[in-house]
Amino acid sequence: MANRGPSYGLSREVQEKIEQKYDADLENKLVDWIILQCAEDIEHPSPGRAHFQKWLMDGTVLCKLINSLYPPGQEPIPKISESKMAFKQMEQISQFLKAAETYGVRTTDIFQTVDLWEGKDMAAVQRTLMALGSVAVTKDDGCYRGEPSWFHRKAQQNRRGFSEEQLRQGQNVIGLQMGSNKGASQAGMTGYGMPRQIM
Repeated sequence: MANRGPSYGLSREVQEKIEQKYDADLENKLVDWIILQCAEDIEHPSPGRAHFQKWLMDGTVLCKLINSLYPPGQEPIPKISESKMAFKQMEQISQFLKAAETYGVRTTDIFQTVDLWEGKDMAAVQRTLMALGSVAVTKDDGCYRGEPSWFHRKAQQNRRGFSEEQLRQGQNVIGLQMGSNKGASQAGMTGYGMPRQIM
């Protein structure tokens, strides 16, 4: 973690608002899923934001998680380093983020490396992991391990096919969204620029 002193004033208020978004129940669900998904001997962290951050901070658990969502031999991160050097750990976090985006997580759902590394916004880390779980459940490719009810299934596209005749018929119909011009007339309208006649 970075050596930063306590924040005061507006900075402190903003940080407190960010910290209020963190969900301890969600943390337990995510930890259970990660351990089940990775199917390795991963140590269960103690409850709490600081322990959750420390557990994920070196990036190895995150890299194992994203690799477990791919079939064997197609893992996006071939070499996971267990180095204690800060830049190596931050590099692994950014590799996880790139792999998550490639997997299908939207860019807006992905946290910044410093959000995890410095513990700035652990709620954003939770959102990214939730989005990753949702994409994994939606893909339904056999790589997801865990309860399907743990994550929301994302909506799939539902393309409709219309024949040429149906499309031609639709061009002649004025939808009610366009409004209606029935009963419209300009009777009683005065010329532009004239003052209102109040009697």
